[in-house]
Amino acid sequence: MEKRENFSRKRVAILNTLKETDTHPTADWVYAKLKPRYPNLSLGTVYRNLKKFCETGKVVSVGVINGQEHFDARVEPHAHFVCSQCKAVIDVHEPFFTKEELETLSQRLHLSVQDASVVFHGLCEKCRQDPGM
Repeated sequence: MEKRENFSRKRVAILNTLKETDTHPTADWVYAKLKPRYPNLSLGTVYRNLKKFCETGKVVSVGVINGQEHFDARVEPHAHFVCSQCKAVIDVHEPFFTKEELETLSQRLHLSVQDASVVFHGLCEKCRQDPGM
């Protein structure tokens, strides 16, 4: 029973770590954050849980950026901006496709659109101000 409880605590800690940040972290970042508190935590455990959270809709994948997949615990539809210089991932808080708009698009295209994601690319405010970074 203790092993199961420890597993559940790790799972909750992984999800809470994602919910407590808006940096859209990688599995490596989550692992580094939690390893001091959970010395027997493995990177594989983090990856498996992130995959499970994505499958159950608790977390979304922002996509692979600079060779690593990034995750977001904010699951309601919204767009992201990726800085092409510093690789920061930033939430875009603008109106997004509504469920009704996706249904209309599905009907028009004779498809079943279940989800949509938008990623903008460019320079963040910090990199625009200091292009020599």
